[in-house]
Amino acid sequence: MTEPTPSATGSRPAGGVSDEVRLRLANIAVPLGTAVTLLVVWQLGVRLFGVPTYIAPAPSDVLAVFRDDFPLLMRNFWPTFFESVMGFFIGNTAAVLIAVAFVHSRLVEKAFFPIAVFINTIPILAIAPILVLVFGAGLTAKVVIAALICFFPTLVNMVRGLQSVNPQTLELVRILSASKAEIFWKIRLPSSLPFLFSALKIAATTCVIGAIVGEWIGADKGLGALIIDSTFNFRSPLLYATVFVSSGLSVLLFTLVTLAEKASVRW
Repeated sequence: MTEPTPSATGSRPAGGVSDEVRLRLANIAVPLGTAVTLLVVWQLGVRLFGVPTYIAPAPSDVLAVFRDDFPLLMRNFWPTFFESVMGFFIGNTAAVLIAVAFVHSRLVEKAFFPIAVFINTIPILAIAPILVLVFGAGLTAKVVIAALICFFPTLVNMVRGLQSVNPQTLELVRILSASKAEIFWKIRLPSSLPFLFSALKIAATTCVIGAIVGEWIGADKGLGALIIDSTFNFRSPLLYATVFVSSGLSVLLFTLVTLAEKASVRW
């Protein structure tokens, strides 16, 4: 009697594990190595060509800002973080609720979807001063701007996701006397989750942009205000450090949405 081969038993060859580990290491090492290489080229280029610091600081100068002015960066990080997160939740929640209304009422969709499209065509830099005039230069205006910039992509993707259900499936559950609530919670909502999380990943980065734009228009704290201040005072190392912090905030929110997607969407 012959012994079963590894493929017959479903076990993986001994080299398979090491190949998988090598692939994972390569996925980490390649982008990390590229980033380090770019930083080295940046550092050498600035030093060799004598580029003034106020035009393009070297990475070492930016790192010095993180060391010396870290409390300043963090004091301005938290207002932007709060505005971005609040705008993210408010904008996306409103988009999901309106998408549900659109799917269940063609009249509502025909009446309000063109208005949503029109508002989305207005550049955020153009509408931000209007919102600051309406809501003042406080927290509300920044949150509204961050929410507004998140709203439309989530609305469009959520409507598409809720409408992506197979018509034959809908016909079947209607024959089985399923209610609208049952159809929504058990069929439409699960099918819309991939579309929703695709939009949320976009919103995770754009909400930070919205908060910073709001701080540009009128604020005395936040990453946007710090960017303006460091620009006008020619503190380029601080400017670059602030930009890196704002980028890190976007990456953080994007990562949280990705983790939420992996926990929620298992198909």
